[in-house]
Amino acid sequence: MKYRIERGPNGEWIMPEVWKRGHALLIDALYNKGTAFTEEERELFDLDGMLPHQVTSRERQVRRAYEHVQAKGDHPLEKYVCMASLQGRNETLYYQVLSEHIEELTPIVYTPTVGEAALSYSHVFRRGRGLWITPDHRGRIYDILGHVRNEDVRLIVVTDNERILGLGDQGVGGMVIPIGKLALYTLGAGIHPAYTLPISLDVGTDNENLLNDDLYAGWREPRLRGDAYYEFVDEFVDAVRRRFPTVVLQWEDFLKANAFVLLDRYRSTLPSFNDDIQGTGAAATAGINAACERTGINLADQRILMVGAGAAGVGIARHLRHSLIAAGVPEGEVPEHLALFDVIGLVNMGSEGLEKHQHSVAWPAALAEQRGLAGEQSKDLVHVIETFKPTVIVGATASPGLFSEEAIRMMATHAERPVVMALSNPTSKCEAIPSDVLEWTDGRAIVATGSPFAPVELNGRRHTISQSNNIYIFPGVGLGALVSGAREVTDSMFAAASDALARWTIEKDPDGDGLYPPLADLRAITRDITAAVIRDARDVGVGRKLSDEEIERELDHEIWNFDYPILHPV
Repeated sequence: MKYRIERGPNGEWIMPEVWKRGHALLIDALYNKGTAFTEEERELFDLDGMLPHQVTSRERQVRRAYEHVQAKGDHPLEKYVCMASLQGRNETLYYQVLSEHIEELTPIVYTPTVGEAALSYSHVFRRGRGLWITPDHRGRIYDILGHVRNEDVRLIVVTDNERILGLGDQGVGGMVIPIGKLALYTLGAGIHPAYTLPISLDVGTDNENLLNDDLYAGWREPRLRGDAYYEFVDEFVDAVRRRFPTVVLQWEDFLKANAFVLLDRYRSTLPSFNDDIQGTGAAATAGINAACERTGINLADQRILMVGAGAAGVGIARHLRHSLIAAGVPEGEVPEHLALFDVIGLVNMGSEGLEKHQHSVAWPAALAEQRGLAGEQSKDLVHVIETFKPTVIVGATASPGLFSEEAIRMMATHAERPVVMALSNPTSKCEAIPSDVLEWTDGRAIVATGSPFAPVELNGRRHTISQSNNIYIFPGVGLGALVSGAREVTDSMFAAASDALARWTIEKDPDGDGLYPPLADLRAITRDITAAVIRDARDVGVGRKLSDEEIERELDHEIWNFDYPILHPV
């Protein structure tokens, strides 16, 4: 069965050939309008008597639903469950509410509350959404993919649940991440939810707390590993490619080693990308480029210390390396401007335990020795800061408080306006509290975080604490890949997205101190980024040859504006 969606002559969204009637229509979240069904629709679809008499306007429906959320008080998880319940019964109204209260409710439906939802998933579960594919489905994954509400799937977000935010292995609870990410795709890019599909590759869990939880809802086995794991994913990718030939697939929250392998293994098989690696890299680089404008220091003159060498940290470092070279830094001089620090110390080719995906951003071993940044000394963050003298420090470690007072004060001795980006999620995993960073630097720091923080007042000045959020990047990349018909999602498409985001930040607030724009502007930001991505796909030869005017017309046609569709009965 397909939910057919068309655009009318005046731009209205139409769902033709609706065969459901009465109760069946009311329980279908994509069709249901609740009390917004008109008198004519109630007669056409056998709804007379099944709804209160009054036909309710959009404004009143939104107000009523928002009152339900507000009634949950200061309980984010209860608000999350309330919004999930609304999504499950009336998807259009869900996005109307979310879009009209975007800055308040985005942290509820995604970071940081989604972390709490993952931890509590098996205890707050209400109804299924998307697909869970387990090793028991081997040999018939193609058939399982047919068990979807709509055959016309164009966008998939998939996780194997092993690295959920900074919380680690959450087993079946990791499904909240694909669901949340796809909600943000619709919110930011206007991709109709009928075209989206969240998937959990539930290959077991090594989290003993979950395995010992009597209410745990997932596949209660140790994690699938090794060749068996990759054979399972091979079958999944092949089934996706055959079942949904025009789909774009996003990998989400995989163990770092698997994340890099899967990205490289399949990026040419079907249009796919890893948001933790590429999206995070693009978002962080956009913030750093905005910081260059704020401080008046060119990117080629910055010294950036990336702390954390997991998927996010290496993804950021890779993107920064590309940007530094594009800014005129000779390839051999990149280590003078970019260093990567992790539990193994300063990451260099002589580091014990160095992993393959870290090679491209590791220092030469001889340089680390020469600078006194090899061996045990290199494991002391304060010593690395004192020696490398970073102007920008970026955290992706899930280690709360790692950016200590000593470390930040040391950085502030050689950086007039230190840029401190503590990006780990959720809030409890943040490397530093913004108010502390500003106090330790006498208000000179420019601060960004991965979770939302309120502005900080210090010495009569108000400091913006920007949120480095991939929500600014991945919706535009995903929609851009779909509209362009890209056969591959390239790194240059992410670079185009990053550059567009940085430009937006500075052009819209040239005199501020924020590194990212307000979420209230998300729709306009995403449209600009999408257009930049489509142009790049065209220019590098992986997408359709669309003129700039055609791109704008395509976006006008594709972007859903959260209005109820006109339903035409069979």
